[in-house]
Amino acid sequence: MSAAEKTARDVELAVDMRGISKVYPNGIAANRNVDFSVRKGEIHALIGENGAGKSTLVKMLFGMEQPTVGDIFINGEKTELSSPAEAIKHGIGMVHQHLMLVPSLTVAENMVLGMPPKKGIAIDYDEAVRMTTEIAERYHFKIDAEKRVMDIPVGMKQKVEILKALLRGARILILDEPTAVLTSNETVELFHELHNLRDEGFTIIFISHRLNEIKELTERMTIMRGGRSMGVYETAHISEQEISRLMIGRDVVLQLEKDEAQPKEVVLAVNDVSHTNEWNKLVLNNVSFNVRAGEIVGIAGVEGNGQRELVDILFGLREAHTGEVTVNEESILGLGQREIRRKGVSLIPEDRMLYGIAARGSITDNIIADRFASKKYNSGPFFKTKKIYEDTDKLIQEYRIVARNQTQEVEMLSGGNIQKVVVAREFSSEPDLIIADQPTRGIDVGATEFIRKRLVELSREGAAVLLVSADLSEVMEMSDRLLIFYGGEIAACFDDTDTVTDEVMGEYMLGLRRQDDEKIEEAAYV
Repeated sequence: MSAAEKTARDVELAVDMRGISKVYPNGIAANRNVDFSVRKGEIHALIGENGAGKSTLVKMLFGMEQPTVGDIFINGEKTELSSPAEAIKHGIGMVHQHLMLVPSLTVAENMVLGMPPKKGIAIDYDEAVRMTTEIAERYHFKIDAEKRVMDIPVGMKQKVEILKALLRGARILILDEPTAVLTSNETVELFHELHNLRDEGFTIIFISHRLNEIKELTERMTIMRGGRSMGVYETAHISEQEISRLMIGRDVVLQLEKDEAQPKEVVLAVNDVSHTNEWNKLVLNNVSFNVRAGEIVGIAGVEGNGQRELVDILFGLREAHTGEVTVNEESILGLGQREIRRKGVSLIPEDRMLYGIAARGSITDNIIADRFASKKYNSGPFFKTKKIYEDTDKLIQEYRIVARNQTQEVEMLSGGNIQKVVVAREFSSEPDLIIADQPTRGIDVGATEFIRKRLVELSREGAAVLLVSADLSEVMEMSDRLLIFYGGEIAACFDDTDTVTDEVMGEYMLGLRRQDDEKIEEAAYV
């Protein structure tokens, strides 16, 4: 490369990471001789399975980790990024998958955390509101600066995180799974705003497992596998199947195959369940349906239409104000979670980090968390350690959990492997009813394929499965019967998901259409 060519390359690139390797003291290599470059003013996808090295790479770009070997150039200048503060000084901002906002504070207060404007010795709140409103208007983000974060929808929270980075001077934005918790409409809004930022010269690194979003939003992509780069590709010129093959080294079956359901007895029966939230809003209104052994019943709907409250009620996290819920003809309302589990219910929670794991516990601790009192593992005052370790090892192998060993802390695993720990525990408890709430959210295509197949297998072996998912393709492909929620009610129910189109789904999800009550009752409560 000539000096002129090198100068042109350095001017063109906002980020240029060369020969990056990261080897931890335990000998694990997270990145191996990775080259990663992003042009100024482009939206560039970084994709790969969980554990492929994406998170480590961007942590080094944001100063949270330092490379063992390799150099980082920002806007053509070699840079030492020793901390996030140093990265921010160089115009780099990062929006993490798990949003880092203080719920009890207002949007404006969150925006100026760490850099509050002062009036004397006190924080100048009016100035914080002005700063927030000004930057939101500048970049065409619609937010209410004075609302508490706990009172705004998740899509708005995502915008606040992006604006926080912009307020601190970021021109390079790293977005880690930004759409994982967004509805379809919120995703459309976010993409519009990201395109505006790109057009104003911002550089955006977009990390996602949703291939359709990557194809829609980005111009180029870097694919990673096993800590290495598998190359840079023009997004428009590579198929989803080719992306999957490069990511995991084999072709992924994106179209789920399943035998026709042969439903048997009713396992879960929900009768006229209603719930009014803490703000006195009716969020579930006389909901009735059942789930039979041997079938998957899916629930779809725009977030905020009662799905979360329903799952919480089914697992004892909220109270039903009216109605009845039975599992195998026994009421579970008012029971604690341990008692509900004893009735044969297992749960894959929507938020695996908050409700699914003990982050600092080992893989073993997390897998036996629901069965440590069992005589199989406990003989009086002592645990049967050998048996616990044997069974944990079997589950690690069966569920393909990538880890050093069973004593590794779960928080040190990748997102997909954390989800596999949750799934291994819940699926291995021999449940009669599996409640799967967003079971593949924010995980890679390989782990997604594995979990979907296993859910189908368990249903065909006789388990009743209630699947709640914001991924329309997932809920449509997996469900034997499909319920659509709108306004805290069942707006439609389909017992033949092959005939349902995205357009029809959207009309029911947005409240533009509603089946008559007789048809809903006939299909939802068989």
